Amino acid sequence: MPCAVVVLAAGSGSRVGADRNKVLLPLRDRPVLAWSVQAALGVPDLARLVVVVRPGEQDDVAAALAPHLGDAEVVVVEGGATRHASEDAALAVLAADVAAGRVDVVAIHDGARPLAGTDLFTAVVDAARASGGALPVVPLGPVVAADGHDVDPRLAAVQTPQAFRAGPLLAAYDAARRDGFEGTDTAACVALHTTPGEVTVTGVPGSPRNLKITFPEDVALAERLSAP
Repeated sequence: MPCAVVVLAAGSGSRVGADRNKVLLPLRDRPVLAWSVQAALGVPDLARLVVVVRPGEQDDVAAALAPHLGDAEVVVVEGGATRHASEDAALAVLAADVAAGRVDVVAIHDGARPLAGTDLFTAVVDAARASGGALPVVPLGPVVAADGHDVDPRLAAVQTPQAFRAGPLLAAYDAARRDGFEGTDTAACVALHTTPGEVTVTGVPGSPRNLKITFPEDVALAERLSAP
């Protein structure tokens, strides 16, 4: 059954030192956002792709993506003031397809992570179909807590895309809306608003290459990592 991908692009460029949304900054031959969108379009069973942008940026984002889409259709929608609100806006667009059984898994990705790649999108979608949910993880490496104690070496850092079976995902966000809850990522909302055992979240191998562009030096690093 087909899946859907949501790419979140409603951030800003303040910390990266840009005068515009950081996902519109150039990364080699295309905008940062186009890398994630093109990777998502390569997922074999993709049915819907939704890009969530800041209010007033729909036309700018659509124009930036147009040369890189080919014949693919991408829905560009306005997000909210928070990440959770932007995710909620995207899921509202997909709700009819989920209810009709046309989409079985939804993956949500941060558009400021341009180097995730199609293989990672596909891996989390496949794992979510099998277990209910999946997200990329990478080892934290040597980390010391603020009090000087060693941190459990089994801990890992979480990345995106994060994928979940569509029905429980939409139900979790409906419940969160009623509760007034806003999570920091998709997994947080699902963890708190699904019944125990309903969704088993599987970790799939992420990569340090799947960096998030936050500061000016991240742009330069992404340039080097994306070199042919």
